[in-house]
Amino acid sequence: MTTIGIIGAGEVGTQFARAAIANGYHVVLANSRGPETLRDLVQELGPSAQAATAAQAGAAADFVVVAVPLKLINDMPVDELAGKIVLDTNNYMIWRDGHFPLVDSGEKTVHELRQEQLPTSKVVKAFTHIQAPRINSWGRPAGAPDRLALSTSSNFSEAVELVTRLYDQFGFDTVDHSPLSQSWRSAPGQPAWKQERQTRPELMANLARARPIVLA
Repeated sequence: MTTIGIIGAGEVGTQFARAAIANGYHVVLANSRGPETLRDLVQELGPSAQAATAAQAGAAADFVVVAVPLKLINDMPVDELAGKIVLDTNNYMIWRDGHFPLVDSGEKTVHELRQEQLPTSKVVKAFTHIQAPRINSWGRPAGAPDRLALSTSSNFSEAVELVTRLYDQFGFDTVDHSPLSQSWRSAPGQPAWKQERQTRPELMANLARARPIVLA
């Protein structure tokens, strides 16, 4: 059984855990307050879930989902995530994060910064433009005319391939807009980030319509 480490047990991390367990994965959840605070959630999720520290979740996992905002001073367990694919679900929210000068100027994307903080990992942007509960309600079988698409981007083809398989298992098509330098195309404020239903052609068109937003 594949084990997914999930760092962050808020709405995104919790909804992702539910979808992963429904598709046969084992999950190890971590938050900033300690494993004991996740007791009720783990009990709700059942035997395929357990709680741990962030470092323990990273070490135990075949791949990792980071479901917490980026900090300019890295707070992720670099050594435990080394060599692993890391799905970054974060969006840059100035009202929450404050200003990141390199992102505001357009020099870097927030996901490129995550990659720089995890230089021995393979970061891939995923699940950033869908509201968390919809991960478990909007999926459709492959080939369904109303099947929706989600975007992904990475500097590593194997990371995109993993996310593509995961999206498919969860009931979504994939649009790849790699590398991470292009991940701004589905960022807040762009057409693809409207968090509404987008088929693959619609998502591709919205990604193409994106225009850089420079704040500094």
